[in-house]
Amino acid sequence: MATAILDIDGTLVDTNYQHALAWFRAFRSCEILIPLWRIHRHIGMGGDQLVAALTDEQTDRRLGDRIRALEHERYMEMIDEVEPLAGARELLQALRARGHTNVLASSAKPDEVEHYLDLLGARELSDASTSAEDVEATKPAPDLVQVALERARADPGSAVMVGDSTWDVQAATRARVPTLAVMTGGFSVQELLDAGAERVFDSPQELSRRLGETPLA
Repeated sequence: MATAILDIDGTLVDTNYQHALAWFRAFRSCEILIPLWRIHRHIGMGGDQLVAALTDEQTDRRLGDRIRALEHERYMEMIDEVEPLAGARELLQALRARGHTNVLASSAKPDEVEHYLDLLGARELSDASTSAEDVEATKPAPDLVQVALERARADPGSAVMVGDSTWDVQAATRARVPTLAVMTGGFSVQELLDAGAERVFDSPQELSRRLGETPLA
């Protein structure tokens, strides 16, 4: 497998709970109260789909753009609290040392992706990246994975996805790319396997240590 397609949020940087809280505050600002545990179950799904998934299509048409804008504002208030996950940079270094093409396939907004690239010191360790602006539909739609393949000039049979959520796994599966999952997004081993992950590791650190046991050997 020549190409590693890596999710960023929740996989390389520890952001899932800040995002859950930002969505909670955005919904509440629009007088919609959704329990945090329900929001967390949808983190990793792109914002273009999350509002309807947690409410309904009518609410999304009426308030979706405002809720998404508010979420971004609330999240950016917390972004300086975000830290890389243990072993994240080492994973990128190990993949590069093995000769892989690294593509960071995020459904985050461009300014968030730029912040993460600097936070991880990943600019020299990645060959390309994506953001929500690159596609019409984000995860679990396969579009971001397909864009990542195009930027790596790779076909699905020569790539592996690394992600932390069932939405990452579903997106990759729809693009015919196998997934190695990590548990740092808060999803269980069985949930990730049921979604279609090939293997599940505790963290980027463990995956980095055990790359030799994976298709990225």
